[in-house]
Amino acid sequence: MGVSKSPSSIDPEGVTALTPEQALAQTLQEAHAEERSPKAAKPAARSARTRAREFSLQALYQLMIGKNDPSDIDVFTRDLVGFKKADSLHYDTLLHGCAAQREDLDALILPHLDRSLEEISPIERACMWMGVFEFKHCLDVPWRVVLNEYIELSKQFGGTDGHKYVNAVLNALAPELRSIEVSQERAQKRKHSL
Repeated sequence: MGVSKSPSSIDPEGVTALTPEQALAQTLQEAHAEERSPKAAKPAARSARTRAREFSLQALYQLMIGKNDPSDIDVFTRDLVGFKKADSLHYDTLLHGCAAQREDLDALILPHLDRSLEEISPIERACMWMGVFEFKHCLDVPWRVVLNEYIELSKQFGGTDGHKYVNAVLNALAPELRSIEVSQERAQKRKHSL
């Protein structure tokens, strides 16, 4: 008789322990369930692109932790509650773009880190990947919007101060990857401060 490998385990008290992927999926599903609950206070409406970023974060987390194939992750993620409200084109762009360019994204991020990539939380690393990817390839999204979206995502799903790290790295890369946009904004600020 073969031994089956379970993705989760039961601790001595009989409570099922979740894998990191299952825990993130559960958190996202609970957030989406709260939106539909008539008793819950109405949260601020999230745009379809914000939702796409949330699902992309979950998918990239699975890519890093579970070492799953992006195509398999894509199929799984599209079946999650709330995905139909997401901008599926933006989700595709982020998931498949970041998966294909992860080495290049890491190469851009690494000089701005004070530790190795392996020491970075997968949530913060995925937020940085997506932020850098959007800086480079989603020029229709203002750099400040990109920055804010990933700070908020890392606040919601990352470690206690992880958003500060994401902010610092993306802020350092913005002048390099969006030089014209950033310099125009800074010139505008200087002009108004005089």
